[in-house]
Amino acid sequence: MFNIEFWQEWWNFFQKIIAPSTFVTLKIVFFTILIGGCLGFILSIMLILFSPRGLNPKKHLYKILDFIVNTIRAFPILILIVALSPITRRIVGTTVGEKAVIFPLAIAATSFMARAFEGTFSSVNPQLIEAARSFGASNMQIIIKVIVKESRAGIISVLTMATISYISSSTIAGAVGGGGIGAIALNYGYQSFNDSVLYTSIIILFIMVQITQELGNYLYKKICDKTI
Repeated sequence: MFNIEFWQEWWNFFQKIIAPSTFVTLKIVFFTILIGGCLGFILSIMLILFSPRGLNPKKHLYKILDFIVNTIRAFPILILIVALSPITRRIVGTTVGEKAVIFPLAIAATSFMARAFEGTFSSVNPQLIEAARSFGASNMQIIIKVIVKESRAGIISVLTMATISYISSSTIAGAVGGGGIGAIALNYGYQSFNDSVLYTSIIILFIMVQITQELGNYLYKKICDKTI
C-alpha cells in the first residue's frame, strides 16, 4: 500500500542528508584516487627502476621503498586513519570531516596502487625492454614508451579496482567522523533504526560500484581493441 507520509519523510531525508553526503563520498573517493594514483604511479616507477631485476638496480633503496609500501598496506584502513590522526591534524588542521579523511585514505591508496602498478609493469614482456635498450633508449624512455605504454589496460584495471576499494573504505571512514554516505548509513540508518535510510545508502553505494566497474570495463575494452 502506498504510504504518502513514508515517502515524504524519505524524500526529506534524501534531499537534506543522503544526497549531500553522496556528493561528499564522491569528492573523497575522487581526491583519494587522484592523489593516491599520482603518488602510487611515481612510487611504482621507482620500485621498477630500483628492483634487483630493474633498469637501474639499487638493492638497499628498493628494500626501503618495499618496506614502506608493505608497512602501510599492513594497516587496516580504520587503524591507519586513527594512527595518522596526529599528522592529519598538523597538515589539515582537524581530524574530522572529509578533508581529514582524504589524507589517510590517499596514503593508503598510494601504497595499494604502487604495489598494483608494480605488478602490472613487471608483466611487460622483457624482450620489448631489451629491444628498446638495444636501440639506445634511456631508462626513462623505456619506462614511458615501453613499460607504461604496454601497461595501459592494466593501469585501467588498477584504477578501477582501487576506486571500488576506496568507495568501501570511505564508508569505513564515516565511522570515525569522516562524513559521507557511510556516516549516514551508520548514524541515521543503523543506529537510528531507520531502514529506509540504511538501505537507500546501500543502494547508492551499489550503484557507485556498478558504474565504476562498467566504466572500467568499457575503457579496458577500448584500449585492448586499439592494441590488437
